[in-house]
Amino acid sequence: MAAGQLEPVVEPDEVLVERVKLGDEQAFEELYERFFKRVFLFVDKRLRNTADAEETVQEVFINIFNSIAGYRGDAPFAAWVFGVTRRTIAGRFKRKRHPMVPLPDDDHETVATGSSKEPSPLEAYECGEMLRGLESRLANRLSDEQRQLFQLHHVEDRPISEIARTLRKSENSVKSNLYRARKVLLAR
Repeated sequence: MAAGQLEPVVEPDEVLVERVKLGDEQAFEELYERFFKRVFLFVDKRLRNTADAEETVQEVFINIFNSIAGYRGDAPFAAWVFGVTRRTIAGRFKRKRHPMVPLPDDDHETVATGSSKEPSPLEAYECGEMLRGLESRLANRLSDEQRQLFQLHHVEDRPISEIARTLRKSENSVKSNLYRARKVLLAR
């Protein structure tokens, strides 16, 4: 630090928490920056899967934000953060899986697919994790326009030319936004 410059003031966690409780988003950003690396390392060490760790860390910070009003200051804020982190990790393992309902045996199904093999519990779990990740990215990372375009093209199966006419956009604009949406959804 050069002579005459003041060192930046580092507010204690508890002061930032009080600011967050009053609606100060910048204070939450500071807490996020302060704890992100430690929380990520803690989660990654336990889950041993970077994609799951990234998703879980985001869930941890959502849980922190949603429950910060309940922080009473009886213990250091860091201890409270890691308590929320541990509960979030535990919750990922306790979530109830929806039972799979087998389709009725049908000769056509067996002939068409070549087998009627049901997925293993691991395959079902992995598929569910992938679906939750896609749903999360769809809800949190796509703009409203990208969500609308994805719905029209990939869910309702509308051609790009029709979407462009309906929304009064160029086909290239629709294609570009769909490409970006798919890139976000398929990111690991």
